[in-house]
Amino acid sequence: MKLRRVSDFLALRPGIAASLVMAVLVGMGERMAERFLPIYIIALGGTPIVIGLLNGMDNLLSALYSFPGGYLSDKLGYKRALLFFNLLAIFGFLLVVLIPSQWAVIIGSVFFLSWTAISLPATMSLVADVLPKNKQSMGVTMHSMVRRVPMALGPLLGGLFITAFGTVVGVRVAFSIAIVFAVIALIVQQIYISPPPRSETARKGPQFRIPSQLRNLLVSDILVRFCEQIPYAFVVVWVMQNKGLSANKFGFLTAVEMVTAMLIYIPVAYLAGRGSKKPYIAITFANFTLFPLALSFCSSYTSFIFAFILRGLKEFGEPTRKALILELAPVSAKAATFGSYYLVRDVIVSAAAFGGAFLWKHDPRLNFYIATFFGLAGTLFFILKVKYQTQDYGKQSPTTQ
Repeated sequence: MKLRRVSDFLALRPGIAASLVMAVLVGMGERMAERFLPIYIIALGGTPIVIGLLNGMDNLLSALYSFPGGYLSDKLGYKRALLFFNLLAIFGFLLVVLIPSQWAVIIGSVFFLSWTAISLPATMSLVADVLPKNKQSMGVTMHSMVRRVPMALGPLLGGLFITAFGTVVGVRVAFSIAIVFAVIALIVQQIYISPPPRSETARKGPQFRIPSQLRNLLVSDILVRFCEQIPYAFVVVWVMQNKGLSANKFGFLTAVEMVTAMLIYIPVAYLAGRGSKKPYIAITFANFTLFPLALSFCSSYTSFIFAFILRGLKEFGEPTRKALILELAPVSAKAATFGSYYLVRDVIVSAAAFGGAFLWKHDPRLNFYIATFFGLAGTLFFILKVKYQTQDYGKQSPTTQ
């Protein structure tokens, strides 16, 4: 009985639990090597421009895949859509394993770096279909929290492989193991996730949907993601090459970040479900803003640990933001709304990833300072423009000025 109460509180229905296992397995495989790809590219003779290209492609492809990802989820059903998306990731892993070239990384990234973005609409559609409204915030939170397990452990294992085998061989070994994990995830998914009924939206064809209530949230989110993505690909370069820390130490810093995020997820989800979501999202945006500024001042391993704790705190209200999108999406087009939102956001934000490479070449600290400026702008826009009003049924929903 106690176990049932715990599973009900955490929204662990069978289909949700299977999606969490899939997120751990595929994510573990991806994260063992993904965070070290900038170092891998340099080892293969690449330049900062190629690193910026990789990060820019990740953002751009995430955007371009989000919309068809949402449509395919509505059309095929989330079960078959997730199968297809996982097969794409496996193909990308194979390219990197079989071809030790920086251009194999770029081409493979077309298939594996955007797995999270292309599968997110399907996963959110699963949450909306399986869980009642009062449990959807917790369902989104559990998905976000469990995804941090591979984000924490993956770089630790990747760092061990690089230390043992060297950068080039170590990354390829990590991607080989990623293929095995992804195949296991496919088996779990096919056994435990039930197919949903086909939606009317799918019969009508793809539709672009961003409700008016989401637009100010979208603008503030874009500005804050500029703050995140301008320095994102170069964090590992700053830590390992500019400051001389080892791959193992960078893996530990990433683990610190993810453990911090995981510790705050469930308490915040519980509190956010009892009142306004706005304070939690605002705190998240503020933490996004502070991380690059803190990073620019780091000079010791201890200072980096505190900076990565701050980076983990940027997840404070991320599940709450996703739950808000889910709450405002039309009932018949949850996946399509997610896809549309992320299409607009990530197409625009991909420019930040490309621009970050040129700022880095000029001065790494300038990269961090410009990122901080965008984060501050996005946080203030959110605080000033996204307001809440109490509805008749006692819940709070966002409105705009």
